[in-house]
Parts: sequence; structure tokens; C-alpha cells
Amino acid sequence: MIINKDPMHIIQLKNQPSSPNDLLTSLKAIEELADASFNEDNNELLLTIEDEDDAAEVIQEAVTLLRKEGIVVNTVKQSFPVMNMTCAACASSSQNVLSFVPGVLDAAVNFANGKAMIEYIPEVSDLSEMKSALKDVGFDLLIEEQESLRENIEHLQEERYKKLKRDTISAVALATPLMLIGMVFMNMPYADYIMWALATPILFVFGWRFFVGAWKQAKRFSANMDTLVALSTGIAYLFSVFNIFFEEFWTSRGLEAHVYFEASGVIIAFILLGKMLEERAKGNTSTAIKKLMGLQPDTVIVFKNDVPTEVSISEVQVGDIVLVKPGDRIAVDGVVTTGSSFIDESMISGEPIAVEKTLNSEVFAGTINQKGSFRFRANKVGKDTLLAHIIKTVEQAQGSKAPVQNLVDKIAGIFVPVVMGIALLSFALWLILGGDESLVHGLLAMVTVLVIACPCALGLATPTAIMVGIGKGAEEGILIKDAVSLELSRKIDIVVLDKTGTLTEGRPVVSSIAWNDSITEEQMNILYSIEAQSEHPLADAITASMKEDGKLLDNVEVQQVSGKGIDGKYNGESYFVGNPQYIRSKNIVISPLMEKSIKKELEAAHTVTVFADKNMALGVISITDKLKPTTKEAINQLRKMHIDTAIFTGDNEMVAKALAEELAIDNYKGNVLPEEKARLVKELQEQGKVVAMVGDGINDSGALAQADVSIAMGKGSDIAMEVAKMTIISSDLLKIPKAIRLSDRTVKTIRQNLFWAFIYNVIGIPIAAGILYPINGFLLNPMIAGAAMALSSVSVVTNSLRLKSKKL
Repeated sequence: MIINKDPMHIIQLKNQPSSPNDLLTSLKAIEELADASFNEDNNELLLTIEDEDDAAEVIQEAVTLLRKEGIVVNTVKQSFPVMNMTCAACASSSQNVLSFVPGVLDAAVNFANGKAMIEYIPEVSDLSEMKSALKDVGFDLLIEEQESLRENIEHLQEERYKKLKRDTISAVALATPLMLIGMVFMNMPYADYIMWALATPILFVFGWRFFVGAWKQAKRFSANMDTLVALSTGIAYLFSVFNIFFEEFWTSRGLEAHVYFEASGVIIAFILLGKMLEERAKGNTSTAIKKLMGLQPDTVIVFKNDVPTEVSISEVQVGDIVLVKPGDRIAVDGVVTTGSSFIDESMISGEPIAVEKTLNSEVFAGTINQKGSFRFRANKVGKDTLLAHIIKTVEQAQGSKAPVQNLVDKIAGIFVPVVMGIALLSFALWLILGGDESLVHGLLAMVTVLVIACPCALGLATPTAIMVGIGKGAEEGILIKDAVSLELSRKIDIVVLDKTGTLTEGRPVVSSIAWNDSITEEQMNILYSIEAQSEHPLADAITASMKEDGKLLDNVEVQQVSGKGIDGKYNGESYFVGNPQYIRSKNIVISPLMEKSIKKELEAAHTVTVFADKNMALGVISITDKLKPTTKEAINQLRKMHIDTAIFTGDNEMVAKALAEELAIDNYKGNVLPEEKARLVKELQEQGKVVAMVGDGINDSGALAQADVSIAMGKGSDIAMEVAKMTIISSDLLKIPKAIRLSDRTVKTIRQNLFWAFIYNVIGIPIAAGILYPINGFLLNPMIAGAAMALSSVSVVTNSLRLKSKKL
């Protein structure tokens, strides 16, 4: 959140910077920024801006800098349908327009799914401004409420496809006799006039969309695929009409007056057919989203005044008690209150084995109940459920762009003007060098070049593969936030692993507690109350062990000290919970007996937490955490893929060493603070390595932000998942090798698509221009060029769809 108190702007931060002073120095280098400071109590950044007119630009630059340092700031990332796009050049043009709207941090327009993924600062940027900017250049942005928008866009897409299908069928029905007359029965009476009658509705009724699109582009001194189609078919049509009315112009010169109505009509029919097949294939690339959206039931049974009542899913509220029968799909997230069952969570986690659910177990929307019946209390509904989060993340990721797409976008942006230039050049060369039939051959060559060249195959090559790849990942329980991570994962050289919750089960248990003789019952309850407010797995272990005798106290204030422990305050007295080094750094006395206890537990490779007041240590807590069953196999698979592994943990050195020896990992380090973890990741990067960081806690957020590929465990903290670009929903490390294999296969598919798209144009355009004519007299028929152009896009999308059937 950004609050405007002119001339001061307050940016709310979700996590603390590891080096506040260094960050402030960088921020103060921003022009027009008068001053910057941190309010550590409220975790706020205060910016003083000299001129309010520069506020949007300064805030945007500050937020970008904060994010580079791993600081999470509230921005909005939303996907909006972009209307009136017809090819990749349109996507490139609309993306450039959106990128220049103040407050927009990032904009990526995806031609494959017809959507713009926009990340913006809501207090600075205005959606209506984005919509207006696109409308000025002939496009439109749908910015209605999400639910109504989804229904609206689905209806619009369905209606658009139905109209395209009707136009295609009608055009093909007229083009078939047109082609037969033009190629077989050309000497029949009134053949030219019949072909004229058949071609006219094909061009100006069923193919009118191309001429409308071309006119809109021309008004902006721009060009796209519509321009190529309209020019090529329009030239062939007008040339033919001229030859009907002014036949003597040719006959007086000893030449025959040919008409090319069949070329113009059949080209439109082929392109419409290609567009229809392309739309259908593009729809199949987003089946992962459709499957996820289909996981929620339409109605649920909710207890109203202890009476079971069937209600719409949109009416379920937090706190409602929901009944789940055998075979039912679970509607919202919640916690089991009565009954038990086994639930199939494979559609979310990718794990095939049903999970047992008993009292207080969490259940998630979209999962399927097996044989038992139970009730649960709804705690997350609508857009807050895990399923809704997954759908949103997948949608955003499918709309993102891989780095290679930037080059493709640049090519697509200049492709149409270049093709038009080649078409004119080929026409000019035919006029100069073509002999008696130079004008006819020149016109045909120009038309054929315009028809065969299409940026659509180029524009679809990368996004369709990305959409299918990210959808495949979601089905496997691998939630990928952007295309950059998907593309880069195949290049990973080393995977850096946190310990608790990553390598281990994240369900640590207290093995022993050694209390100071002087500790009081109230102080034990203070410890219990402090730990109850922490998200850390070690805190969960301590609260679980003290639950029976512990009592939660009111007014216990806590502050997380990232990577070290927690500070607490009760009735004006300070208390500290953390590792031995942190307690010693506070100059707190640890008795010899307790020092002995700490040493003993460390030698046993246990994690040690110390509880103290401002004067002395009050307790030493020993905690153990088992390795996950799949950890060793995951490390072995990475090793077979020639990927190194390292363990950087905040736990003590002895625990880190014991764990590294058990997993046969040479590179390990214990007692690592969050900022040091990020520094160690940077050191690996400076050695030229592509580094993946895997973590689950707030203390990992800096290292996750620093890493080339950041992976969070799905059962970890929200901050870690927000910073990371990839989330393993089930927290199973075996998903990491799968993600790397998915990356490799997706990039291979992208390369295949780009190869065929480029080769098609590199070979097709010279042949269309007539390069083979001097060698063997071959001139490419414009109708064949139209069919080839239509099939090029369809073949690219179909190749991407092959990813769906690949095993990881």
C-alpha cells in the first residue's frame, strides 16, 4: 500500500531489508527524490518528493529498486483481455503502448491467449488510463470485475468463434466452385463474371474483417497481418475487375487479359480456415486452466441453524459449516470439525496417494472426497482459496513472456513493413526484368509474397509452448509464476537448499527442555504465547509440546528477528527466543549447566533454541526434524543430471554437517543469517553458475530474490511463496528434477517452433517472389501460398500441444 501525504509518500513493506542503510543510499540517488527513510516500527519506507508531478515516476523507480533487493511491496498483477488483436504485430504494438502508461511496472501482451498481463502500482496507475491508451491505437482493454469479466470474455470468445466458423464455411462453400471454374472450367460461358460474383461476397462479406483491420492500422500509419491479406487479395481482385472492363488494354498489345478472382477468393477462404483451426488449437493450450476451473462444484450443502441447506458456492461465507459426502468435490478451503475421510489431492499437489483427513485437518477446494463423510468449517472462500490462487498464478504465468520472446516481438514489429518492401521490390524487379508478361508476373509475385508471409507463426511459437508447459507444471503440482523461470530452469548448475521444511519434513518435534531452576509458570506461558504468534516450524514444535499445560497470555508483543529468533515483550519486560548465538549477542548470561546442555544437544545434531529474559537464559529447548522420505532420491536425481547441491541453513554447524554427510553433499554451511544466505548465493553466481534457491521461510526471502531460479515449498510462509518464482505445492523435492525436465522440453519445443516459423518464411518468401522462375520456370500459385500460410500457424500450435503427452 502507498499512502500519499503530499509531499511525503509512505510505502508499506511486507518484509524488512537486510541492509537498510545501503538501500537508502541507492534510493536517494533517484532524481527528484528529496529524502528517503525507514520507519522500522511499522515497516514503512517514507519518500519525500520535491515535485508532485514527478511522484509517479519516482515511486515507480523506488518500487523497482526495492524489488531487486528482495523487498515485497504491494503491487497489483492482473490479466486483462485485449480486444481487436489479429496477429503478433498487434500484440507487440499494444504492449509498447501499455508499457508507457505511468505506474505500469511491467506489461506483457500474449497473442496466443489474447491477454495482457499488467503489473502496476494501484495508487499511481489507473486502469481507465490504460484502456484509453489502447483505444487510441485501435485496441481495447476489458477491465470489468473478474467474475463478470470471465463470463463476458468466454461469451465473446464463443460468439467470435461461431462467427468465424460461419464465415469460414460460407467462404469455403463459395471458394470451391470458384477454384474449379478458375482452374478447370475457365472456358465456360461467362466464366469471368461467375467468378466475379463468387469472389465478391468472399472478400467483402466473409473476409471483410481483414479490410477493416487494415484500415484501422493504416489510420495509425501502421501495418499487420490484416494489411498483408487486404493488400494481396484487394490487388488481385481490382486487377481482375480492370481486366473484365478493359480487356482491350491487353489484347491490343498481343497479350491475354487474365482474371485472378479465384486467387483472391481462395486465399481468403484458406486464411479463414487457418484462423479457425488456430483458434481451436489455441483453446486447447489453456485446457489446464479450464480443468482447474472445473474442479469446484456449483453448489454445496451448508448448515444454516443446524439445518443442511444447498446453496450456490458464491454464497458460502467464512465460518460456515459445510457437509461433504462420499465422492463430493470440496468447494472451499477449511478445517475438519467432525468425521474423517481420505481425500484425493492429486489435482492440486500432483501426488496420487489419497491423504487422510481427521479432526483439525486442512481441506482444500477442488479436491475429491473418497468414501467417508465429514463436516468442515470454511476459512477461505472465493478468490482466497488455494485453488483460486493456483488458477490466478497459472493464468498470470501463461501470459508472461520468455526472454527469447523479446527478440521475436522485435522481429514481429518490423516484419510486416519488411514484407511489404520485399513485395514491392519483387514487383519492380519483374517489371524491369520480366519480359512480355512482366506486369502480370510482377503483380502475381507481389500478391504471393504478401500472402505467404505472416508473422502469426512467429508470434505463436513461444507463447503457445509456454502456456502448455506451465499448464503441464500445474497438473504436476509445480506452480510456475513466469516464463523466465521456466526457460531458465534447464540451465541450473547448483541447487541451494534450506534445511527446515525443505530437506526435512518441516514438522520438528521437541525432544527435551532443560529449564532454569528459577523459571516461573508465568514465564513458561510467556514463551508459549510468543511462539504461538510465529509462523516458523520450530515455533510450531514448541507450542505443540507446551499445549497441554500452556496458557495464552494477552498483550504479549512479538517481533520477528529474521534468521535469529523472536523478541517478545510482556508487562514492560523483554524476552528473547532464538539460537544460542543470538542470545549471547544480547549479553545475556547462560549458566554453565545450560551451556553443557547446549553442547550436548548440538553434538547430537539437534537444533537448539534458548529462551531468556533480559538477564539470563531460562530454558534450553532441543528440537529434531526428520528428513523427508523423497529427499535422498531427489538429491540423487539432481546429481545424475550433473547439478550440484548445497545446504545453507540458519541451524548450527554440527546439524548442517550431519545432514550434509547423510546426503553426501560437500557444500554446506550452518549458522547462516538471511543476509549471509543471499550473499552466499551471489558468490555462487559470481562464479558463473546459474543458481536455484529452495526455501520455505521468511528468512529465505532475500536469498530467493537473489537466486536466478527461486523455488518455495508450498507448505512454507506466504512471503517465501510471494518472492519465489516457482512453488512446489506438495513440498516434495522430487518435483524439482521434474521442473527442470519440464523446462528442457518446453525450451526444445520453443526452438522447434521458431525454427519452422523462420524457415517457412526464409524459404517461402523468395519462392513467392519468383526466385525459381529463371531456373525452372516455376511461379508459386497465390492459392497455394494462402494454404501454406494458414497451415504454418496451425502446425506451430499443434507442435506445442505435443508437450501435454510428454512424461516428466
